[in-house]
Amino acid sequence: MLIKNVHIESQDVPQDVRIINGKFTEIKNEIEKHDNEEVIDGNGKLLLPPFVDSHVHLDATRTAGDPEWNETGTLFDGIRIWGERIKTLTKEDVKSRAKATLREQVANGLQVVRSHVDVTDPNLTALEALLEVKEEVKDQVELQLVAFPQAGILSTPNGKDLMEQAAKMGVDVIGGIPHYEFTRDYGVESLKFIVNLAEKYDKLIDVHCDEIDDPNSRNLEVLATLAYETGLGNKVTASHTTAMSSYNDAYTYKLFRLLEMANLNFVANPEVNLHLGGRFDTYPKRRSMTRIKELSEAGINVSFGEDDIKDPWYPMGNGNMLDQVQVGILAGGLMGYSQIQGAYKFVTNNAAKTLHIQDHYGIEVGKPANCILLNQTNFYDALNEHAEVLYSIRKGKVLVETQPKSVKLNF
Repeated sequence: MLIKNVHIESQDVPQDVRIINGKFTEIKNEIEKHDNEEVIDGNGKLLLPPFVDSHVHLDATRTAGDPEWNETGTLFDGIRIWGERIKTLTKEDVKSRAKATLREQVANGLQVVRSHVDVTDPNLTALEALLEVKEEVKDQVELQLVAFPQAGILSTPNGKDLMEQAAKMGVDVIGGIPHYEFTRDYGVESLKFIVNLAEKYDKLIDVHCDEIDDPNSRNLEVLATLAYETGLGNKVTASHTTAMSSYNDAYTYKLFRLLEMANLNFVANPEVNLHLGGRFDTYPKRRSMTRIKELSEAGINVSFGEDDIKDPWYPMGNGNMLDQVQVGILAGGLMGYSQIQGAYKFVTNNAAKTLHIQDHYGIEVGKPANCILLNQTNFYDALNEHAEVLYSIRKGKVLVETQPKSVKLNF
């Protein structure tokens, strides 16, 4: 396959890209067509690595309103409602909903997804289901699974045993939720348990950390210290960290020194963070999103996730990462032209670093030929217009092809 005349990651000069046997083999200003070679005319459009969703919950997707709607919009009511819904889970139910959402995501240019899955269910029904889904969709999407203890590890009966069982069953990542444990001491102990478990089974770590507006919720400093002292570093991800938007600047200044030393990753979930946050405020209302601008400027890796798609925590969602980028840079104060042009990295290269897939990700000679062609010449215009994904190519084969919409104005 030969892709002609594309702007790779918004570069000024268009290039051609050759794919042979599922890998990128040439990237040059001009490449001559081989006999019988399939050619895609890029027409000067934007070629990016495929979108990556760093954080979503496929076990809960498409359950909004079942058994009830979350009318308060709080994180805690979402957890309560999910606690009822989880009692009726079946493997078929989880697989059907997860696959429907994955198809929607793939249609929007996603090829890599990290999904958290609740493992506080003693039957581990959702985990069994998503492990099967992971195998069934592997040719279309790379799916990482996180063992996520929604109700807490120490605060759930047999929580530690369930986490270890999940690790043995084949999850890729060990998760946690220290701010939701019964006590601060439980939260700290849970983080130490997570790190030990990840080291024992050679897993990555991704913790729901301080997803609350409480400025006294400071599990992040514990997680960062563990990442630093164990040397796990960028194998560790802190998701949400919305309490950071409530920290005073003096404490945050001190914290950033540790964060830089720890070299861990951060994931913000812009739409859901803004939706769930500030619910207990009158006015002024907090945005409740982590400090993505300051983290990025400090050289700390930040990526974006969807988090929730039509579930008890968020009633909306359509699998389009451009939504997360637009909301994230707007709320995060990253609206300079150059900042917008580079904002695709929150859902591509930065996300690949978070998921530790850099060895087989990116538009580089020798790497698997995974890429997407957007219907614009640069990311500023692509984001502003929510440009269609004209092609999603995976391992050198067209996975998705989209015809641009046609609008007729009668004036």
